[in-house]
Amino acid sequence: MQIIGELINASRKSIGEAIKAGDAETVADVARKQHENGADFVDVNAGIFVGQEAEYLEWLVKTVQGEVEDVQCSIDSADPKGVEAALAVHKGTAMINSISLEKKRYEPMMGIVAGTDLKVIALCMSDEGMPESADDRVQIADKLVNNLVNNGVPVENIYIDPLVQPISTSDTYGLEFLEAIERITTEFPGIHTACGLSNVSYGLPGRKILNQTFMALGIMKGLDGAIINPLDKRMVATIKAAEALTAKDEGCMNYLDAYRNNMLEV
Repeated sequence: MQIIGELINASRKSIGEAIKAGDAETVADVARKQHENGADFVDVNAGIFVGQEAEYLEWLVKTVQGEVEDVQCSIDSADPKGVEAALAVHKGTAMINSISLEKKRYEPMMGIVAGTDLKVIALCMSDEGMPESADDRVQIADKLVNNLVNNGVPVENIYIDPLVQPISTSDTYGLEFLEAIERITTEFPGIHTACGLSNVSYGLPGRKILNQTFMALGIMKGLDGAIINPLDKRMVATIKAAEALTAKDEGCMNYLDAYRNNMLEV
């Protein structure tokens, strides 16, 4: 499982204030804690700062990698100029979050990722709106995968996000997402999958247990990337246990390592 730490997002009040104030210490501390708790990528998002997003994304990348030299960033922006500014200072292989089939996003983002070694999250979204069914998701995924590969993005660098929708609005949304994960991993060998999982529980009480259970079900179907809070010990423990139980952790080595590092104590 590739864990993308979600906490450096300007929409979170404390982070937005830290970015605006140039408080590198606060941002660096959050980056370090996420990395120490298993984040493979640290997401950086400055989307609330219209007109200043590029400047702040560049600052965020410098701040995060200045604190944790070996961490890579997931550059979370729909603004091509912001993405380019962040990439200009990023060290190593970044992840771009994200591209979709929406014309306003697809063309500029494809121009950035084409022919590169960048990791790419590709959203199953088109100008027709949010997909309703697994069929809708797979059809969009097919176009995204083929377009990205034909533009020189390696298969192993593509993370398809079938988009989680809240089951509070339709009780079939969870099942449609899980079916899409299973079909995408089967029909497109070598492709990864990822998602922002917590949306599944929006509008319902006891959200954490729903999110954790949905994570386990997703892993069973082939989910191998997620944008989560790596400081949520129970979620991380759920990931480690689910991967061990579904033969995605050879010899249960990751599970045992997590146990030795007290990551399963919840």
